[in-house]
Order: sequence, then structure tokens, then C-alpha cells
Amino acid sequence: MEKEIILHKAIPRSFIHSFSTRSIRTNRWLERVIAYAFLAPSLVLFSIFLFYPLIKSVYLSMYLTDPRGRVAQFVGLKNFTDLLSSELFYKSITNTLSFILLTVPTGIILAMLLAAIAQNRLRGIFLFRFIFSLPMAISVGTGSIIWMILYHPTLGVFNYFLTLMNATPIHWLTDPKWALISISIMTVWMNLGFQFIVLLSGMQSVPEDIYDSAKIDGSGSFRTFFKLTLPLITPSLFFVAVVSMIGAFQSFGQINILTKGGPMNSTNVMVFNIYQDAFVNYRFGVGSAQALILFTIILILTLIQFKFLEKKVHYQ
Repeated sequence: MEKEIILHKAIPRSFIHSFSTRSIRTNRWLERVIAYAFLAPSLVLFSIFLFYPLIKSVYLSMYLTDPRGRVAQFVGLKNFTDLLSSELFYKSITNTLSFILLTVPTGIILAMLLAAIAQNRLRGIFLFRFIFSLPMAISVGTGSIIWMILYHPTLGVFNYFLTLMNATPIHWLTDPKWALISISIMTVWMNLGFQFIVLLSGMQSVPEDIYDSAKIDGSGSFRTFFKLTLPLITPSLFFVAVVSMIGAFQSFGQINILTKGGPMNSTNVMVFNIYQDAFVNYRFGVGSAQALILFTIILILTLIQFKFLEKKVHYQ
């Protein structure tokens, strides 16, 4: 009996190629649809709370508004020219830059010192790590009230110790020479917890075998810190520097609670000046113009940091 043999027709290569190409394109299209579906909630939130206020600020900066905040008259760039000829505006810029210089380098140096101490494996070091990072868990309002009591001219602890040393008590929050320094000290303390945690995690990510090799080579503690630890934690330092500078520009709560921009505008930083113009004097156009200038300054300084400081960062 003869066996029946069935021959299948060969599939053309062009058909296989076109089918695989369509399949790849379909998969890529599906991946893009899924990616946009996951990104959609974030894009909606950014559009509502970031992009729309930014566009609205650009719009309002070219108008005058009535006491109810409604658009009253188109003035073009007049709000910007008025600001650039205002002494109070330049005073707020000077205060802001002074505040940044007082808080950011001091906070980073202190946090790095505490992180270096807390990195040691000693008994009970976890308690110190908890204490050092505790300010991060305290809100701006609570921290401001704590420091308001500490700065009190008659009941405050600082003036009590000055009196014990026969020194003249200081009017921490009412003396124009001391008000910005007092706010800066409080801000350094408030930001210390976050900076400490970031830098400590950076130090703990350095491999132990590097330290072991340094010990074998006879490297001392200071040399090991400055020659090994410091270069290896530059990514953490760079991150802390950028975030701290932006945070210092945006400081508002402690100034509003402790000094309200005074005395004699000595603590009137840019964000507080924007608040005064927009929500106290109801000049939303001028407030929006200041907000755009502040946005531009932060953007330029951040780009400068990325341009010059990032070259010094050593990524492992």
C-alpha cells in the first residue's frame, strides 16, 4: 500500500518579514499607550498644579488687578519695570541671597560633621542618629513656636545664658542686625535632619574594603575623610546643595511666624514679598511678576550648579 505524502507550500520570506515588522510596530505602539496610561495621572496633576499656575502667572504679570483679584487693565511689562526700580524689591533679593549664604553652606557642613560622627560603629549610636534626624519630623509651625520661645527676650534660654556670662541680652527677633541671623539659625536646625540622613546614607554606601585598604596603607582619619570619603559622597553633596538652595529660596513659614518680614524689612525675603503683594495688598499682577523673576533666578542658579558643580561629582 502506497503511503500518501502531503507537501506543504513554503511560506514566502517577504510575508514573514512584513508580519514580523508589523508585530514589532504593534508591540511598540502598545508599549507607548501603556506608558502614557501610567503617566497620565502625573501629567494631569502637573497640568493642574504646575503648568496652569505658571501660565496664569505669566498672564497676570502683564495686568493690573482690582482688590478682588480680578483682571482690570493690561499694562504689558510695566509690573516688571516698576519692580526693577523698587528699592524694596532689591532689598528682598539681598535678604534672600544673604539668607541662602547663611543657611546652605552652614547646614551642609554641620550635617556632614554629624554624619561623620554618626557613621562610627559605637554602642548607642542609633540614639544619636535618631536625635540628629529628629528635626525633619517637626513641622515649620511647631519649630517656629519652639524657637520663638528660645528667642524670647526675657524668658528665652539664649538670653538666660548670656545673662549668666554677664553679656548684654540680644533682641533676637526685633533687632534688624540679628533678625535674619536668628531666622537662619532656626532654618539650619530645621533642615539639618534631612541633610544629615542624605549624607549619612552616602557615607554608608562607600565600600568597606576601600577603608580597609586605606588603613593598610597607613592613612589617618582626616586623610581618609578628605581624600576618600569626601570625593565618594559628592553625588549626595551635590543633591543636598541643589535641594537646599531651592528650599532656601522658598522659605516662608518661619519668617511669617517669627518676624513677618520685619523689623524694618530685614527679613523680607522674595517669597514673603510675593505673599505681601499678592495676598495682603491684592496686587496679583506685581506678585506674579515677582514670582516669575524668582523662578528665573532659581532656574539660572540651578543650571549653573549643574554646569559647574556636577563636573566635580564622582559617580561610582
